[in-house]
Amino acid sequence: MRNNRPTDPQWAQSLEPGWQQKRMTNFNVLVTGGFQEEDLVADGWTDIIRNLGGLAARAPSGNQSPEEMAAMVELADFQKMEQVRSRVDQVVRDPDTAAALKPYYRQFCKRPCFHDEYLDTFNRPNVKLIDTQGRGVDRITENAVVVGGHAYEVDCIIYATGFEVGTSYTRRAGYEVVGRNGQTLTQKWDKGPATLHGFQTRGFPNCFFMGVTQGGFTANFPHMLNEQSLHIAYIVKQAMARQARTIEASAEGEAEWVATMQRLKANNLKFLMECTPGYYNNEGRPGTGTSLLDAQYGGGPEEFFRIIREWRDEGSLKGVEVG
Repeated sequence: MRNNRPTDPQWAQSLEPGWQQKRMTNFNVLVTGGFQEEDLVADGWTDIIRNLGGLAARAPSGNQSPEEMAAMVELADFQKMEQVRSRVDQVVRDPDTAAALKPYYRQFCKRPCFHDEYLDTFNRPNVKLIDTQGRGVDRITENAVVVGGHAYEVDCIIYATGFEVGTSYTRRAGYEVVGRNGQTLTQKWDKGPATLHGFQTRGFPNCFFMGVTQGGFTANFPHMLNEQSLHIAYIVKQAMARQARTIEASAEGEAEWVATMQRLKANNLKFLMECTPGYYNNEGRPGTGTSLLDAQYGGGPEEFFRIIREWRDEGSLKGVEVG
């Protein structure tokens, strides 16, 4: 639940310069399992970390093994999901409908959703949930949706299937990208993305990528895009200062980053394997290079942002060819 409310103007006036960046960093650290003295955002995303902190404080010692920490994280996760399931019972009046709406998976197996009106919609007299028990719709006729052999007549169908993810970059972009010697990006990335830091790929000079492409993914998407734009702007500025005509990833730079991605993606593999099917784990088949998290830097967003900042500070454009 969001619990949206008007912003207190006195609180807004009390904020010091730089508060946005401080809050974004604080959020990223917390939702990726790091420690912060204070939770500056205090929303549904960071709540599980507060649960974990409480468990850690009650632990018999401060030197838990990785196995003990994993058990604590799972318990904190369970407690959070019990809160979510309890809220369904509190809001939805019909017990059968409430039972069908309860999520039974770990919090970050799916994209957490926060809404103040969604659950209460099922209390309206003109709304009925049809539970397909995971089997989906049998078929659609001229005037009805058929589920379990029963036809539900409708005037309008809204296909709320979400957005497309896990498919090829060019499919989602809506156009093909052609590089040197007529090679297409679809051909180049046939076995999965290959980039330098997620921004450039060998054989496609002066071409930069933003979004979900081997970088530091964060639930705060604008934060990620801002960091990406700063990095690309730096590279373009350096290329202009050198009066370059082309700039692209070197073979060595790309290979090194792909190896780093492969090495670190095992960090989250066990968790994803135990999740219910979804786009985070390629519908239950993680590790294939096509799920959302397979295409992200396994050390987390703040570590990735530090890597590209240090790369810029070093100043030699390591892994990039300028022509």
